[in-house]
Amino acid sequence: LLLSGTAQAKLQLFTCEPEWAALAHELGGEHIDVFSATSAQQDVHPIQARPSLIAKLRRADLLVCRGAGLEAGWLRVLLRRANNPRILPGQPGHLDMSRHVDMMDVRASVDRAEGDVHPEGNPHFQLDPRHYERLARVLAERMVLLDPDRAGDYNQAATAFNRHWEARLEEWQTRATPLRGARVVAHHLDWKYLFDWLGIEQVATLEPKPGVPPSTGHLSRVLETLQSRPAGCVLRTVYQPGKPSAWLAGRTTLHATVIPHTVGVDETVPTLPALFDGIVMRLLEYCR
Repeated sequence: LLLSGTAQAKLQLFTCEPEWAALAHELGGEHIDVFSATSAQQDVHPIQARPSLIAKLRRADLLVCRGAGLEAGWLRVLLRRANNPRILPGQPGHLDMSRHVDMMDVRASVDRAEGDVHPEGNPHFQLDPRHYERLARVLAERMVLLDPDRAGDYNQAATAFNRHWEARLEEWQTRATPLRGARVVAHHLDWKYLFDWLGIEQVATLEPKPGVPPSTGHLSRVLETLQSRPAGCVLRTVYQPGKPSAWLAGRTTLHATVIPHTVGVDETVPTLPALFDGIVMRLLEYCR
């Protein structure tokens, strides 16, 4: 009878993006409570430091974010207002996933005239499934550090996840073989890791600079580029405007399509495996 009154409290996780909430669920199950500050329908850059987010962060044992400056505009404010020393940078409760991957496009310095450029590197590494075996182990180790009584459960879950992920990764790569060498246009530079994995070439970008809305003049120059370097499709995420890609598709034979970029874009992408199932399926349908 006493057990119900002395049950161990659940580990409280606050994630900046949905993919880390999904990964945490795979590793922690019923032992954790997970909250994601953003959804798949949102651009992660302009999030408001709402009181509800501050309250959630104040109670968190572990903060998990993509990092590389992606959340810099709002996370610093949240951390200051939450006043939770457990999850400050440098503490065991602060996990910056960008520190555990090989980042692309790292720069020694940037000029704001170049647009929304991240000197720490391109922050969209969540779209390369080759990273997740390492990141699952990193997250499990951090959960063990903060909740050692459940170390066996977390480690066992990470081993099972990685075994399953390795098999799925091989399956995705085999299915995606026809995409190798395909040419595409994208709204932003958020697919670079995905294209590196699949051997896809991005021949043009709808944004003239990262984060800068496309102008008709720039889109006309993209159209000229496609005369010599034709592509099969033009891609965007669900939160990026559809008019630029529709403009381009209307003047070419390109398919304009939305590709899932994280977990929860719609009901077909509730988990990390479903995310890459959806990505490969849509690319094969529209872009090869």
